Amino acid sequence: MGPPQAESILREAISLGIDKAILLSDRAFAGADTWATSLTLKSAIEKIENWKIIILGKQTLDGDTGQVGPELAHMLNIPFIGYASSINEITKNKIIIKRLMDDRYETFELRLPVAFSVGKDINVPRVPSLRGKLKAKNEKIPVWGISEIEISPDLVGLEGSYTQVIKIFTPQHVHETKIIEGSPDEQVEELYKNLKDLKII
Repeated sequence: MGPPQAESILREAISLGIDKAILLSDRAFAGADTWATSLTLKSAIEKIENWKIIILGKQTLDGDTGQVGPELAHMLNIPFIGYASSINEITKNKIIIKRLMDDRYETFELRLPVAFSVGKDINVPRVPSLRGKLKAKNEKIPVWGISEIEISPDLVGLEGSYTQVIKIFTPQHVHETKIIEGSPDEQVEELYKNLKDLKII
């Protein structure tokens, strides 16, 4: 899902080995928050027959929320696993996924269909083959808009978004340092008074 120039990244994916690609692109999709984005993707996915696995990135580079994956899975009523680091086993009906947490790994066995998000540690992308590059160059990538996925304009893009980004900025950090002098007992008493004034204790 993206502007027309997003076709280039889909061609790169085809050169790396995927079978087919579809670009969701329509001016009506512009300005979508995570909810409207998830609803648009859901509508497109439901037009594809016999899908079993949805693989998503951990988060986007612009919004950086990581919300589309779980929202999409919720809309499709399927399980979701975040931060997948490896696929240990996959069969016709189930998948075993290992994910990385801050202090441990967790392993899940899930019945298909399923959605999961991955980080950069999931694999090392292969080098495109000559055959893959030729296929990517000649492949016709269909572009789906509102009419193709049969969704109402008031449910997508800015119109269908519950949130809007008004401003993005880096917050200013202000650090104030105070040196407490005196004997250890005096320092403790002064520190206690300061913390109490700040309503920390």
